[in-house]
Amino acid sequence: MTGQGTSGYTRRQLGAGALALGGALAIAPFAAGPAEAAADKAARPTLRRGSAERAGLLRGHLRQLVSDAEAFLGPSPAHPWYAGAVLLAGRGGTVALHEPIGMAVRYRAYDEKTDTGVEFPAGQQIPMAEDTVFDLASISKLFTSLLAVQQMERGALELEAPVASYLPDFGRAGKQAVTIRQLLTHTSGFRAWIPLYSAPTYEEKVRLVHDEAPVSTPGTAYLYSDLNMISLQLVLEKVTGRTLDVLLRENITAPLGLRRTRYNPPASWRPKIAATEDARKPWSGLDRGLVWGEVHDENAFSLGGVAGHAGVFSCAWDLAVLGRTLLNGGSYGRARILRPESVELMFTDFNTSFPGDEHGLGFELYQHWYMGAMATPRTAGHTGFTGTSLVLDPTTDSFLVVLGNSVHPVRNWRSGSAPRVAAGTHMARAVPVRPAHGRTAWFSGTASAASATLTLPALDTSTGGGRLEGSLWWDTEPGADALVLESTTDGGTTWLPVPFTTTRRGEGPEAHPAGSVSGWSGRVWHRLAAELPAVRGLVLRWRYTTDRLYVGRGAYVDGLRVRTADRVLFDDARPADAARIEAVGWTPSAD
Repeated sequence: MTGQGTSGYTRRQLGAGALALGGALAIAPFAAGPAEAAADKAARPTLRRGSAERAGLLRGHLRQLVSDAEAFLGPSPAHPWYAGAVLLAGRGGTVALHEPIGMAVRYRAYDEKTDTGVEFPAGQQIPMAEDTVFDLASISKLFTSLLAVQQMERGALELEAPVASYLPDFGRAGKQAVTIRQLLTHTSGFRAWIPLYSAPTYEEKVRLVHDEAPVSTPGTAYLYSDLNMISLQLVLEKVTGRTLDVLLRENITAPLGLRRTRYNPPASWRPKIAATEDARKPWSGLDRGLVWGEVHDENAFSLGGVAGHAGVFSCAWDLAVLGRTLLNGGSYGRARILRPESVELMFTDFNTSFPGDEHGLGFELYQHWYMGAMATPRTAGHTGFTGTSLVLDPTTDSFLVVLGNSVHPVRNWRSGSAPRVAAGTHMARAVPVRPAHGRTAWFSGTASAASATLTLPALDTSTGGGRLEGSLWWDTEPGADALVLESTTDGGTTWLPVPFTTTRRGEGPEAHPAGSVSGWSGRVWHRLAAELPAVRGLVLRWRYTTDRLYVGRGAYVDGLRVRTADRVLFDDARPADAARIEAVGWTPSAD
């Protein structure tokens, strides 16, 4: 069972209740969420180009986003992470950054003996452009998921229905109880993939999926699998009588005007498409040579280029329109492709039993490993093996598209997701955090593998009634990174945690008996209070620590004030007191 929500119902129960009446969505209202809130606005923005200031973003961080992305065109660490990329970022209805870098087509082959790329002549190489089209790889799964949720709205599909109720043959090999929801949340028990391309006919490929046995009991574990979306494709095609490419065109790309989004792009598009891999065995399952203008994924290729898990080609602007549509609650201009409550389901975690693998219907949620500091419990996104990613943050109404050709010329040149993480963190930093008091607040920074301290001068609280007050804002990678309040009375030989409380506007105080906070705080200021011991020479400090992997948006403290029953000992609003703060790694911030 999934974890309990605040209403007393599990997210799974909410999903099941949504489709109790003939499959039609009839959801009891969630607590107001971003998609729901957007749907209630009189104006639902459409995209236009504009300045960072118009978007409510900080220009310097957007420029740093580009600079860092360009660094990955060089050794990362041994080879370029990608040959090129298109970066797009915005907030509200404003696209404040849309910039191509590097090359869309650079290599004609890969030389495995020397581990080098064989370049096209300079005159035949093609630079990235704003409208370069990319093989989205697994971002295709989002389109399949959107199409499935549309069919739920129309009553043709039920979230908690067994897949076998639509595809009887699917129920073989212990899959009779696998549900549509489990396909959408990768909890069906399917292993990651199987080589469908080894089967000679379409019918035999489908038979392999039907005959595949779960590697774990359905519903008991999270395992990301292409087979989930291939199965969902088969369901959609069965219940609608249309192929997936037709469904995509009729229900998503045509209504939204996504003219550069489709399966199997025509040959005339090839000069505007980013090349992918020199696909040859043993690193590829198939010997195809340079893949350019055709789907890279071997299984999708063997399925004719139209597959539930891969095969969609698109450009950065079209993906931004799709993201804006979802942040709007399912509408864009005069078109509506989903109801607001349906978008809520896509942005709602159904995997509360599997911490770290948060997942809505189709969308991944709260994944620092590629979202960077944009990650929140409501941040939704997806990546693609070819080097693509889409991140949507309803909390700040912001969106980020990073499209790179990172398997060009070969897949083993890139590792990890550092460019996506860096872009996500810079985008998060571009959204201002205004000080709670005055012109500046102390900011911890977002460095990884770091320890930053903010230390107050020694104070005499021996008269009793000592109390620390102020404002606190934090957002860290849960569990891994923390902000700690601690004290010493022996000149720093021993530091002990100081328990404190935080209070968010409209809510009661929350105790932090260990003197620390970690994770998500809503990205709003909290009032801080801590009772202090009666001692001479009490030194307080904030210590912010991060591990070597990912970081959140960081921590801010502001308006620090220490008083006793009869006087104020310290107030950072007084210039003389503020000058006595010792900051290591913390900086004054006005954003």
